Amino acid sequence: MPQSKAARAARVEIPPLPEPLAVPVIDSHTHIDMQEPEPALVLERAAAVGVERVVQIGCDVERAHWAVKTATEHPDRVWAAVALHPNEAPRLELEHGPAALDAALEEIAELAALPQVRAVGETGLDHFRTGPEGRAAQERSFRRHIALAKELDRTLVIHDRDAHRDVLRVLEEEGAPARTVFHCFSGDAAMARYCAERGWFLSFAGNVTFRSAEPLREALAVTPPQRLLVETDAPFLTPAPFRGRPNAPHLIPHTLRAMAGVLGMDETELARHIADNSRRAFPAPAA
Repeated sequence: MPQSKAARAARVEIPPLPEPLAVPVIDSHTHIDMQEPEPALVLERAAAVGVERVVQIGCDVERAHWAVKTATEHPDRVWAAVALHPNEAPRLELEHGPAALDAALEEIAELAALPQVRAVGETGLDHFRTGPEGRAAQERSFRRHIALAKELDRTLVIHDRDAHRDVLRVLEEEGAPARTVFHCFSGDAAMARYCAERGWFLSFAGNVTFRSAEPLREALAVTPPQRLLVETDAPFLTPAPFRGRPNAPHLIPHTLRAMAGVLGMDETELARHIADNSRRAFPAPAA
């Protein structure tokens, strides 16, 4: 039976505010620029439920400038991260040539040096959307971002989709920066142990609540609390029970509570760990 207009509208409506967290936390990865309300309203809703700050990801040159601008306008609520997304780098090279990719990487480097920027990311490898013809450019971009994070002492935020082995290989070949975050961690329990042993942070998103995500919950279960972060990746990966509707930072409590259930921890204890981890993962740049 066809859905009514009201039913369709309910699916796309932003979900309501959940019960606030007792301990404020940070959304370690979001895209406010892709969300429907004005940034100020997104941030106000987040703060109302205990999400005191967000890391705004700029994943191409234009969005990276927007991330810096938004962090400048909301210094108490937003930290910026800038990079060329793993699918943006090969697109630039394939459509406009290697010089275009090099120019974009230089512009990202200039932005990353600004004090509003806490991280270089999201960068990494994506073998789901980028085929063999673009992987050399993708890897070259990833290596440049790793070097940039180390040069500037910024946190590295990794996008890893269907590319676990190659991401780990490049990190080992280049040497990981002092602080490395696996955004929307998607590996198995063995990979989670490998990353945690190296002191890297694993950030879990709303997909950890999906019924089909048992391998992801197994990875979460073996991750030390001192290595955990939480994120939305909004407007994507909306947690249950609102899957299919737009995600937003104010839905972090749903994901955190699901994580606490998997870990057998009190949600407030987990929130304390995540709040502390977030500050260690994204420290203020040295003056």
